[in-house]
Amino acid sequence: MFLGSFKTIFSGKNRLILPKRFRKALGNGDKFYIFLGENGEVWGFDPKNWSRLSESILKFPLSTEEGRVGRLKVFPRAEECSLDGQGRFILPQEFIENLDFKNEVLIIGAGDHFEVWDAHLWHEHYERISRKRSSY
Repeated sequence: MFLGSFKTIFSGKNRLILPKRFRKALGNGDKFYIFLGENGEVWGFDPKNWSRLSESILKFPLSTEEGRVGRLKVFPRAEECSLDGQGRFILPQEFIENLDFKNEVLIIGAGDHFEVWDAHLWHEHYERISRKRSSY
């Protein structure tokens, strides 16, 4: 499970270090999946949770609008990643062109996945979602 939040510096070289706690949550392998979110963030999934997400999308037949739209909203915005020996991963250039990462970024646990946000964008987003009522 992905818990907690961590500050790190984005060097501009398309590389980020994944906190040790999150590397452990990925399991034994160094392979994981990232998805470009719609609010200026990146989502990261271990193989098991990525498989669940993929299956929930692929259960709808391609011949239906829901099946086609679901596939086109997710899979073109996703990439398989791996960690290097120092626990870093590379964000694809296509992601970088759609992100507004400045200097400081936050890597945030979200239970079944983690998210990477520019610190300023995260604080704005968190303010917005904090105002919404929740059932917990």
